[in-house]
Amino acid sequence: MYRTYRILTRYSGAILSFILHKRCKAGKEIPERILEKKGNSDRPRPSGTLLWIHAASVGESQSALILVSQLTALAPHINILVTTGTLTSSQLMESRLPKNAFHQFFPLDHPKWVEKFISHWQPNAVIWMESELWPNMLNEIRINNIPAILVNAHMSDKSFSSWKKMKPLAKFTLSTFSKILCQTETDKTYFDQLGAKETIVTDNLKYSADTLDFNQGDLDSLSLSIKGRPIWLYASTHKGEESLACDIHKTLKDHFPDLLTIIVPRHPERREEITELCRLYDVKIAFRGANKILPNKNDDIYIVDTLGELGLFYSLTSIACIGRSFSDDGGGGHNPIEAAQLNCAILHGPNVQNLQDIFDDMDTDKAALCIRDSKHLCDTLSILLNSDNETAILQSTALEYSNKKTHIIEYIMSEIISTLENKDSSGILTTKPGSA
Repeated sequence: MYRTYRILTRYSGAILSFILHKRCKAGKEIPERILEKKGNSDRPRPSGTLLWIHAASVGESQSALILVSQLTALAPHINILVTTGTLTSSQLMESRLPKNAFHQFFPLDHPKWVEKFISHWQPNAVIWMESELWPNMLNEIRINNIPAILVNAHMSDKSFSSWKKMKPLAKFTLSTFSKILCQTETDKTYFDQLGAKETIVTDNLKYSADTLDFNQGDLDSLSLSIKGRPIWLYASTHKGEESLACDIHKTLKDHFPDLLTIIVPRHPERREEITELCRLYDVKIAFRGANKILPNKNDDIYIVDTLGELGLFYSLTSIACIGRSFSDDGGGGHNPIEAAQLNCAILHGPNVQNLQDIFDDMDTDKAALCIRDSKHLCDTLSILLNSDNETAILQSTALEYSNKKTHIIEYIMSEIISTLENKDSSGILTTKPGSA
């Protein structure tokens, strides 16, 4: 089955090039770096040990940053290459990676492009994050005998159903990984059934993430501009959720005339689309933008179309609804731990399958509230905006929950070290230059 996949992708170059061209025109790619998507790079490989970490998008990138920090502290002599596939994740990496780490775009899964990528970078070992599996790239890693481990592995029901229909290809692809560290028992079962070599459950790496940082001066400026207005935050929204926020705002404004609704889109490049949508609701909107424009007293909706400021707005508000839990694309949810760490009362919609175990656990502990629909969200926000005590109880429970599993990184790191320090990888983390 892999042979068929390889033949099909071998002749996909023209189609993939056309798709990349269209994405450039739509502002979804960086034209100057588009060749990276074809396995090329004008950056030379650094001398010495190179560890490659692949994280598909923003969510995986946040988890990857935890490992980058830990690995840098453990082995400051190594170089770390981090690849991602999206514009937003690349911007996150460019702003957060330490000096010994650098970012490149992940090449599309064309056989020649992945061969060029591996030939150029020649990584000593690979850490693959979460769930994105590309057969040609993983085959290239395998035939070059590069040690690889899949960390924080997750597989949705939908993905499992798809891979199950192609089990020989799944088994072949997963054979690249000498070990798979799974988020949950369900994930372990799915990977086992698809033929993975060795799987263990380590829980979710997101529990060990550092608290999102923010600029205290920006927080002071925002607090002053809001001047005690009732506020709520809709964080990491996707298509369909901005209209929900506007509907809720219009309803709640009858009871809270000076209400401010803050929306942080997951993808800031959707600014024009969101602008057109908000105009339909006859609400006054303000965009934060690169100049950090502050909301004024007449603004209804404040759109945060910037990157890297989610920590600032979690710190500003007491109430946060987690995005992609009501979205038009079927949802999946985003990481609620970040909001919990910054003392927010957390609400979320019913579609949180990407992080189901975390949300279920939080709901059980009353560290978050699962909201059924728009009316339920409106009613819940009304109660919380009216009751500082109810809000404070939710905030306290969420913060306490976020501190329960911070130790998970220690377990995951021990598994990574034991895998990468085996005889096949020649002590990548402990062998310093000149000591071989």
